[in-house]
Amino acid sequence: MCRDCFFIFEAQTIAPKDEKCPNCHKHRIICHPNLDKLSIAHIDCDAFYAAIHKRDDKSLLNQPVIIGGGKRGVVSTACYIARSYGVKSAMPMFQAMKLCPKAVVIKPNIQLYAQTGKIIKNLMRELTPIVHSVSIDEAYLDLSGTQRLHKAAPCQSLAKLALKIENEVGITVSIGLSENRFLAKTASDMDKPRGFFALSKADVPKIIWPKKIGFLHGVGPATVKKLEKFGLITIEQLAHIDERSLFKEFGPNIVRLKKMANGEDDRSLETETKRKSISSETTFFDDVSDAQTLATTLKKLADRVAREARQKKIAGRTVTLKLKTAKFVSITRQISLSEPTQTAKTMYETVKPLLDGELKRAPFRLIGIGISELCDEELADRGDLINQNAQKNLRLEKALDKIIDKFGKDILGTKKSDKL
Repeated sequence: MCRDCFFIFEAQTIAPKDEKCPNCHKHRIICHPNLDKLSIAHIDCDAFYAAIHKRDDKSLLNQPVIIGGGKRGVVSTACYIARSYGVKSAMPMFQAMKLCPKAVVIKPNIQLYAQTGKIIKNLMRELTPIVHSVSIDEAYLDLSGTQRLHKAAPCQSLAKLALKIENEVGITVSIGLSENRFLAKTASDMDKPRGFFALSKADVPKIIWPKKIGFLHGVGPATVKKLEKFGLITIEQLAHIDERSLFKEFGPNIVRLKKMANGEDDRSLETETKRKSISSETTFFDDVSDAQTLATTLKKLADRVAREARQKKIAGRTVTLKLKTAKFVSITRQISLSEPTQTAKTMYETVKPLLDGELKRAPFRLIGIGISELCDEELADRGDLINQNAQKNLRLEKALDKIIDKFGKDILGTKKSDKL
C-alpha cells in the first residue's frame, strides 16, 4: 500500500524500499501478505512533547531538543536529533548535556500536551469507537468491521489518519498493524519515526525470534538477567521452553512471557471501563514548602477535576488529597462529604485543612486532588445546613465553564481557579 495515495497493489519485490507506487510514483510503501486483513493497531506519537514545541517554534526544527530540567534533573523526552547523540528518557540531565551540549532544554507544559493529545484521540475515534488509550500520546485501535463504513481497508484508514494528524495537528505518528495488541505494539516500535509496520504471527519466527529477550515489550533488565541464568538469551529459546520447569522460579509470569515470545495475546481492546475516580496531580520541578504556593496549586487542580466532572455529568462523594514528600513518601488523605459535589470550591475547601495539617512534612515534590464514589450529577450540590451555598457555587462554576468554552481562559483576566 502507498502511504501517500493509499493505493493497494501487488508488490513486485520483497523489499518495500525498492517499490514505487504505480499510482502516484512515490516510494512510501508498506508491504505485507495480509496487509488488507490486519485490523489491530497501535499508534504512538513520535517524540511527542518535543514535537509539539518544534511545531510551535520553527526555530527549533533542526535543533536537538530535550524536555526536562529543574533540580530533579531528569530527561522527560528527547527529540530524535538529541537521541542521535545518545540522549534517552529518564537519563540524568547532566549526563544528557554532556552527550549533547548544544541541546535546547525546555520545561514540560503538561496542559499543552494534554490538549494536543485530546485532539489526536478524537481523530482516532472518528475511525472506530474502540480506542484503548494507554497514555497521553499512544493508543490501541480495533478497526475490525470498519471497512464497509469507511469504504477502505483498516491499513488505508490508518494511513489517512496519520496524514490527517500530520496536516491538522502538526506532529507525526508511528503505526503498528497486526492481529493482537502485543504484536501491534511491537510493530510500531519497528519503524520510527513517521513509520508504519505490519506484523502477523506468521512473521514471528523470522522477525522476532532472532532478537534478544530484552526486545520484548515490558520485559525489563531484571527479568532478562534472571532468564539468562537459565541459559535463555534469545526470544526463540523462550518460545520453546517448557514453562513448567521454570514455574517455581517465575510463577505465572513465565507463561505470559512464553506467549509473548510466540506472538500470542488474547487481551481484548476496551474503550473505557467504568470510571471509579477523577483526579489531577502535578509534580514540581523544585520541592515546595511554601504554603501559599501549595494552596494555589491545589486550587488549580481542584478546578481541573471539577470541570472534568461537570463535562462528564458526574459527581463524587469522597474527596482525596495526595502528596509526595521530597523523600518519595506518599501521603493520601480523604474525606467523605454529606452529599456528592462537582464544584472546585467544595473540593478545595474540603481538603485544604488536610493540606495544612501535613505542612510539617514539607517540602513536597507532588500534590494532587481527586474525587471518588462517583454518581450522577443530579445528586450533586443540592445544599444542606452545612453547605447552604452549594447550588449557587455550582451555577457560578457552570457559568464560567460556558465563558471559557466560548472565549478561552484568558477572557476572564485571571484563571478560573483563582476566583474561587
